[in-house]
Amino acid sequence: MYVSDLALDDFRSYDELVLALEPGVTAFIGPNGQGKTNLVEAIAYLSTFSSHRVAADAALVRQGTTGAVVRAKVVHGERPSVVELEIVAGKANRARLNRTAVRTREALGVVRTVVFAPEDLELVKGDPGSRRRFLDDLVVLLTPRLAALRSEYDKVLRQRVALLKSAGAARRRGGREDSGTLEVWDAQLADVGAQLVAARAEVVRLLRPHVAAAYEQVSSGQGPARIDYRASIDVVDEVPDPDTALLGDPGEAGDSARATVDEREKALRDTTAVRDRLLAAMGRLREKEIERGVALVGPHRDDLALTLGTLPARGFASHGESWSYALALRLGSYQVLREDDTSPWGPDGEPVLILDDVFAELDSRRRARLAELVAASQQVLITAAVAEDVPDGLAGARFDVRDGAVTRV
Repeated sequence: MYVSDLALDDFRSYDELVLALEPGVTAFIGPNGQGKTNLVEAIAYLSTFSSHRVAADAALVRQGTTGAVVRAKVVHGERPSVVELEIVAGKANRARLNRTAVRTREALGVVRTVVFAPEDLELVKGDPGSRRRFLDDLVVLLTPRLAALRSEYDKVLRQRVALLKSAGAARRRGGREDSGTLEVWDAQLADVGAQLVAARAEVVRLLRPHVAAAYEQVSSGQGPARIDYRASIDVVDEVPDPDTALLGDPGEAGDSARATVDEREKALRDTTAVRDRLLAAMGRLREKEIERGVALVGPHRDDLALTLGTLPARGFASHGESWSYALALRLGSYQVLREDDTSPWGPDGEPVLILDDVFAELDSRRRARLAELVAASQQVLITAAVAEDVPDGLAGARFDVRDGAVTRV
C-alpha cells in the first residue's frame, strides 16, 4: 500500500496543497516550523482519525477558518481508493470514500500508517497513558470496528465516575446514593472494558516477538526486550506477578516466570471471564470508589510493561536504550500490520512508515541500523531539518519545504 496523492485544504499551516507521491522513500527537508510535520501528520490522521501530536482536532484546522479537509488517493496493489475526511471544529468529522459520503468508521482502515516521532520517547519514559494509547491505536489499525469500542468505554467511564462523585457528595451530606443506577453503569463498564482488555492482550501477544527482534536489531544485541500487559484487574485480584528480574533470566526460573505471565495474559483474552472479574472487583471496591470519586479498576488503569534485560525499562534504561526501545515498539507494530491476514487488502495492506524528524535524535549507529531495516518498505515518508540527517541508504524523492511551499528537488 502507498499514498499516491495528497490534498489539503485549511489543514494546519496549509490553505491549499496538492502533492503527488510515489512508492519508496520520500524525504521532506526544510527548517523547523515550515510545515514538514504537518504533511505527514495529515496522512497519519487518515489512519486512526487522531493526531500523534495533539489531543484536540481543533488544532488541526488552520487559524481563522472553521474546517479542514484531508484527501488522499491510496493504492492497494492495482486498486486505488480515495479517502477524504472533513474536520469541523467543535463538530463530528465527515468522511467520503471514493467520492461517496460514508460513516467515518467505514473509512477507517483504508490508510494504514506507523509513525515514529520524537514524542515516542514517552512510550518508554512517560506515564501509562501514552502506552495505553499506543496499544489502542494498534488495535484500531488491526480491527477498525473497535474504534467505536474505545470511544464507548471512555463515555461509560466518564458517566460512571460522575455517578461515583455524586454518590460521595450525597453520602457526605447525609443523603442517599442511587446504587441501582451505579450498578447499571458497572455492568456497561465491565462489558465494554472486558472487550478492550481482550483486544489489547491479543495485540501484546502478536507484538511481543517482533519488539524483541527489532530491539536486538536496532541495539545490536544489547540485552533482550520483553513487553507484557499489566492489567489492573490482576492487581485487584492479587494474581501473582513474577519478579521482573526473572523475565530476563535465561534459566529455568526465567522460563517459569515467562510461562506464568503468558498464562495470565491468556486469561485476559477470555472476554466473559474478564467481564465477570471486573464486575466482582467493582463490587468489592464500591466503598473506596465512592469515597474517592474515582474508578479504581478497568482498562483505563492498565499498562504495558517494558522490560530490558532483568530490569524495567522505565527508570533504568539509558537515553540510547530508551530510543532503541521506542523504535522497537514502532517497528514491531509495522511487522504486525505487515503480517495481518485479516486486512481486506491482503498482502497489499502494508502500512506507510512515517519517520518524523527522528534521525536527528539518533546516534550514527542507530541511524544506520534504522535505515537498513526500513529501506525495503513499500513507502517511507521522512521529515528532516537538513538533508544530511537522512542516511545515504535511504535514497529517493526529495521535497524542499519552506514558507508554506513544497517543491520537488
